[in-house]
Amino acid sequence: MKNRLNKLYKFSNSWTGTVVIVLLVIFFVAQAFVIPSGSMKKTLLIGDHLFVKKFSYGIPVPHIPWIEVPILPDFRGNGHLIDAQGPQRGDIVVFRYPGNVKVHYVKRCVALGGDEILYSNETLYIRFREGDKYMKKNFQPGQLTVIADRLWVKNPFLYKFPGIHYDKNVDIFEQMNLYMQANQLAMQPVVVKEFPKKQGLIFNAFYKKVPKDEYFMMGDNRDHSNDSRFWGSVPYSLIVGKPWFIYFSWDKNYNIRWNRIGRFIDDLQKDKSYLDGK
Repeated sequence: MKNRLNKLYKFSNSWTGTVVIVLLVIFFVAQAFVIPSGSMKKTLLIGDHLFVKKFSYGIPVPHIPWIEVPILPDFRGNGHLIDAQGPQRGDIVVFRYPGNVKVHYVKRCVALGGDEILYSNETLYIRFREGDKYMKKNFQPGQLTVIADRLWVKNPFLYKFPGIHYDKNVDIFEQMNLYMQANQLAMQPVVVKEFPKKQGLIFNAFYKKVPKDEYFMMGDNRDHSNDSRFWGSVPYSLIVGKPWFIYFSWDKNYNIRWNRIGRFIDDLQKDKSYLDGK
């Protein structure tokens, strides 16, 4: 036993051993990720360098970093070597973009398969698949509203995660309308009698029912996010992991954000003092 430990110790101190250990960590434990865009601002900022916990939702099929080539077959047909419970509502998730699986995105999961979504007037409405009893138990009365004789939750995550925000200078509804005309929108137009009419349009909201075993992702910077509203929900096979903690951060002028380094994402996203948006 002692000889085996000595051999393992020597191997781990060799160049080959170091490379093998690093790759095993990247494949199965944690991988570095840099926030490239402002879609999650103010929660996650451009220039945040973070580690992604790759075992949060099972063990995904490992890929060679940078070239993103899988090193093992997808034996189970769901992108994972080991299955586990998928993302929950409210989780920030790193996943492979459905339009190009070699590209990683980071967004917040707002709805699960079976949930229904309405989007209008910079407001997100969700009817959760569990039904009225669940919504009344888990949300405040002020968040509940009746639309088309059914109960919905208005902006269900806005108060829990203060980084979620809208830009009053952007008409995202008009942008979604343009994408719809170009057949590049995943939601369908609907008329909701409880919502105000949109000038020049016959509809006033967009609707989507999330397919089974898929996840609807949105950026916290709601009016500056390319997300599931445009290209659809994300299947479990593309789920990579959950952001863990920030190991380095700097702004566009290369000024180090010392106050963000070492912060766990689960803590940071609920602390308003770190949501400066810079």
